[in-house]
Amino acid sequence: MKLTHMPLRISIGAFFLNSGLSKRTLEGEAAVGMHGMAVGAIPRLRQIEPARFAKLLSGSEVAIGAALLIPFVPSFIGGLGLTVFGAGLVQLYLRTPGMREQNSLKPTQAGIGLAKDSWLVGAGLTLMLDSLTHRRLVR
Repeated sequence: MKLTHMPLRISIGAFFLNSGLSKRTLEGEAAVGMHGMAVGAIPRLRQIEPARFAKLLSGSEVAIGAALLIPFVPSFIGGLGLTVFGAGLVQLYLRTPGMREQNSLKPTQAGIGLAKDSWLVGAGLTLMLDSLTHRRLVR
């Protein structure tokens, strides 16, 4: 792990790990609500039952958090996971009614939380691109 990647990887990794661990036991209405919101943005997720979806989401967040926190995992790999996960959240933001002002990318008050997830895509891409350009410069 590059020293310059540490602040980004530690802060986001700890957040993801905590978020994933808190979803491990998600069941009932909470799992149904989370699943319903995801299905609204990505209809094919309807095929997964809500409790299983919550477990998969939890596992994904834990895996991304761990990848970012473990120093020997390449920043490219952690960045890739972060970018893919963040892109899914951005898709949720763009496709969920009421998250954006009409005919705009500007978030409504309800959409601010999801709009902020666009930063995850930027952070992930930064880790990936820096890893790729660093390799090229070293050779």
